[in-house]
Amino acid sequence: MLARLDGSAPPRHICLHMAAKRTTIIADADLLDRLDRFAHRARTSKTAVITAALEAYLAENEEAHELGFIAIGQSGHGRLSLDGRSIARREAGRRVTGR
Repeated sequence: MLARLDGSAPPRHICLHMAAKRTTIIADADLLDRLDRFAHRARTSKTAVITAALEAYLAENEEAHELGFIAIGQSGHGRLSLDGRSIARREAGRRVTGR
């Protein structure tokens, strides 16, 4: 195991609870300095700060997933498929159009 510059062991909790991939980002030097200071004040890693920021950003900006195949069948109720589509659209956060 590699040690940090200060001699302590790197945080193992990052690798133990999730399958992780490594990536490289290019950012303004001032932004990276702010990240360093924030992580130091919060007593956490830069990885944890970046991961939390990415999760928050994606949660705010991800589009609703389109519903895939739900089911197929036959019913004696004539409006059942129209009502089902209306319910599925509402559950998916899409606006229901009147028919």
